Amino acid sequence: MEIISFVQDKPAARKITIPLFSKRESSIDSAYFGMKPFMGANTFSKRREFFPTELKTFAIKPVTGPFNPRIFLMETGRAVSEFVSLVFENSAKISFFVLSLIIFVMMMIGGYQAYNYFNNFTGPLPIQASDEISLEKLDQLMNDFALEVAADVDESGKIEGAAIPLRSKYSSPVSYQTYKVQSGDTIGGIARKFKLSNVSTLISVNDISNVRQLCAGQKLKIPSIDGIIYTVKSGDSINGIVEKNNISLKQLLDVNDLESEVLTAGQQLFLPGASLDQKTLKTAMGDRFIIPISARFRWSSPFGWREDPIAHVKSFHTGTDLACPTGTPILASMSGKVITTGINRVYGNYVIIDHGNGYQTLYAHMSKIIASKGQWVSQGTRIGLVGSTGYSTGPHLHFTVYKNGKMVNPMLVLK
Repeated sequence: MEIISFVQDKPAARKITIPLFSKRESSIDSAYFGMKPFMGANTFSKRREFFPTELKTFAIKPVTGPFNPRIFLMETGRAVSEFVSLVFENSAKISFFVLSLIIFVMMMIGGYQAYNYFNNFTGPLPIQASDEISLEKLDQLMNDFALEVAADVDESGKIEGAAIPLRSKYSSPVSYQTYKVQSGDTIGGIARKFKLSNVSTLISVNDISNVRQLCAGQKLKIPSIDGIIYTVKSGDSINGIVEKNNISLKQLLDVNDLESEVLTAGQQLFLPGASLDQKTLKTAMGDRFIIPISARFRWSSPFGWREDPIAHVKSFHTGTDLACPTGTPILASMSGKVITTGINRVYGNYVIIDHGNGYQTLYAHMSKIIASKGQWVSQGTRIGLVGSTGYSTGPHLHFTVYKNGKMVNPMLVLK
């Protein structure tokens, strides 16, 4: 009998049952067995079973041995050597496969980019005489909306016509009073009412993030003099603050009623006559717009003089074009009220939003208008979908910005 050993993965021993056979019976027994048909029952009781079976159980265990680092390293080296040999033997085939894969991937990427380019490409389109009339009408409409809002604040926050305060006013401690915003109030109008010369004062003192969010019934703190609030930071010195903001040390001490020049972090100072930097002021005045497309796009045509892509003549482009696939969401660049929506041959489906403070924006060539006339929209609200309606040869958004009745370069107000 032969017992075969084998290696198994599981550590538990497998049980196997093997029958063991006795020695072959004698010749007499064989004779009796052969004479079975002719013998009686008693005769059979005397004979032994030809295949008497006794069950025995063996435990077959896996063949294991202690870990040998030397053998392991030899086997690993042999496998690496065989792999390197295989690579060198098939280097030509492998190189061809890798090169083919790279070319295929590059073709896929190039094809995708080419598809996007041609899908967003604006080509020639014959212009009709009626198109110029439509352009003039819509431009006049934009001018009419823009002129409805009177501008009373310049780029630095100064209120037009306001008297420049005398330095002598900065000799006594600043005082405050409360004002309840009335319907129709503007930040400039409120400042002028209290004889302030710069809107930075109200914005800073009241921590206003966007003046367009002021509403009737809101209460404002009104300081007695122009200036801004400054919070002392760790490491600040009173001399450094004075030099940076171009103010008088004596006035700073008098206005804040300070007896010592020692400052502590977190302390708030009123800086008399100082104003906000232009970036902070623009943000608070709502003069910083977001790009009205959040998906991938390309700038296809800038603001200003250019060769018309359709008529092929020199013309003034009233906005900037953002080329992207049809159906791309168009967002309100700044919060405001939707003044009108409509359609004409030049701008196709369009939306005009009045943002207050002299700003209006136009969104044209939409495939679908989502916003409705009279609706108030927040910055980033979806107002339509990109299309190629009107005077257009490819899907894109035409974006125009008006400030106080005049078109401005959108790139100057976009973040």
